[in-house]
Amino acid sequence: MSKNKEESVKKLFTAQSASVDTNLGDSYYTELYAKCQKRLDELKQLKPLNNRMDFLESIEEEGLDRRDFLKWASATTAMLMLPAAFTPLVAEAAVLMNRVPVIWMELQDCAGNSEALLRSDGPQIDEIILDIISLEFHETLQAASGHQAEKQMDEAMEHFHGKYLLFVEGAVPLGMDGQYGTIGAKAETFVDHLKRGAEGAAAVVAVGSCATYGGIPAAAPNPTDAVGVMDIVKGKPLINIPACPANPSNMVGVILHFVLTGSIPELDSLLRPKFAFGYRIHDNCERRAHFDAGEYVEEWGDEGAKNNFCLYKMGCKGPMTFNNCSIVRYNEGVNWPIGVGRGCIGCSEPDFWDKYAYERPMANANIKAPTGGVEKSVDEFGLGLLTAAGIGIGIHAAASYVAGKKEERGES
Repeated sequence: MSKNKEESVKKLFTAQSASVDTNLGDSYYTELYAKCQKRLDELKQLKPLNNRMDFLESIEEEGLDRRDFLKWASATTAMLMLPAAFTPLVAEAAVLMNRVPVIWMELQDCAGNSEALLRSDGPQIDEIILDIISLEFHETLQAASGHQAEKQMDEAMEHFHGKYLLFVEGAVPLGMDGQYGTIGAKAETFVDHLKRGAEGAAAVVAVGSCATYGGIPAAAPNPTDAVGVMDIVKGKPLINIPACPANPSNMVGVILHFVLTGSIPELDSLLRPKFAFGYRIHDNCERRAHFDAGEYVEEWGDEGAKNNFCLYKMGCKGPMTFNNCSIVRYNEGVNWPIGVGRGCIGCSEPDFWDKYAYERPMANANIKAPTGGVEKSVDEFGLGLLTAAGIGIGIHAAASYVAGKKEERGES
């Protein structure tokens, strides 16, 4: 990058000192802010990996400007559950994403999460990931194959030992001593492939329901004895990002958090980042008012369906599913399953294919729903609803603005 471009990046996106007023009555966020600043200062001393495209060139190529980017940074800061004062730090972390190596492996899966990442939005996060981050190895996207691919992964794991993030997509088959899944010219089993990749990782990120809980490969009768990554990898920081597929915003959020803090985000009991899975679908659904009013779709195509009534009686599993897809949504924030008239199937929950993926309510399934199901009161989730509304407004505004810019350029 030329000296002039370096100065442009520094001027436009470098975080400035800011006071952090969180009204918490303690120094938690003040200390976190200082920690993040120190982390970013350390990353700035490192050279970009493998001469990856610099950030300014990437956004310029997409026809975006400082305002576009800062709108996205503001929405992402909210999604990460950080105070607004952290927005400049999040912006700078995105600029420095080419200092963190990523190795991505595919196991027993359909590659849906890679597809989701390639089609992610706002603004052009796929460009940030693939052009800015040092994606050292990706079995689906790379040109190399056979011994050449194995050599590329071996060299990446050796060179970046202890520094890289290992993203894992797909379940791990254990049946027949792992022979249901082998890879590469040496026919390494998926389970050995995973263990070898995880050994030198700074942290492991399981992406999608197959990698997190076994997903569809682990559905009854589970002929390959498929399991999730957390059943295999022990003694390493591990983050689960379930859903089928996982939302690209949550993938990027985890990477940004690691760049920003050097650590993994706060997790729930299932090792899911709370910033993404701290919400219950039911409590952030645009059809919740119809549920409270007792207005349901009784059969597909009826008057209730035409008026966007609640889909609970049609098998919607929103009352027992935790995810932020009702807030962040998909396809540049345009829509999500319930928004198009299809009930949630709980794909971010364990064993979703066996427990939730059918068109009847849980009340008829003889399965006890977690968290009390729909019996939780509105008051218990009042604060969460207000918080989610604010985040949703920010993210949708950013996505809408970017979509408008693309229309101005005549893009589809």
